[in-house]
Amino acid sequence: MGIYDFTVKDQQGGDVSLEDYRRRVLLIVNTATECGFTPTYAQLEELYRSLHDRGLDILDFPCDQFGHQAPGTNEEIAAFCTSRFGVTFPQFNKVEVNGEGAEPLFAYLQAQQGFQGFDEGHELTPILEDLLGKDDPSFAQKPSIKWNFTKFLVDREGNVVRRFEPTTSIPDVVTPAVEALL
Repeated sequence: MGIYDFTVKDQQGGDVSLEDYRRRVLLIVNTATECGFTPTYAQLEELYRSLHDRGLDILDFPCDQFGHQAPGTNEEIAAFCTSRFGVTFPQFNKVEVNGEGAEPLFAYLQAQQGFQGFDEGHELTPILEDLLGKDDPSFAQKPSIKWNFTKFLVDREGNVVRRFEPTTSIPDVVTPAVEALL
């Protein structure tokens, strides 16, 4: 099974085949509207606007699994993102990314690119490590998604080539990695 074999739900609950994104570079993100990382939407939108015409698509999947930081309906989340951050990239149905109810796409992404640690030096890294370590001392050895705004980079052939944790700098790390694939 590959990335193009998955079908996901759009905001209205309609089916969208990832085959529609063949030959595009994808950045697939689980997001939240009430998270310390929520301002990342602005950076993602800037990246999308600057590189969409060269072949980048950002696929946004709201997720309420981490501290219930994505409350509201799909429509309320979309309205927030549009009004607050001017988001124009595709937003999909709210999903779970871990556990028995995980969206199959996210189970696949994790199997392709497991957790490799938060970025050292980021101000929120010690907070996340402490929070996650209290619930599961071996969290770092598991491929699961650890928090909102985890990003998976997919090349034009559908290969999941990188995973970026929420602490990864978009301008310094994500943008150059995307540009290298365009």
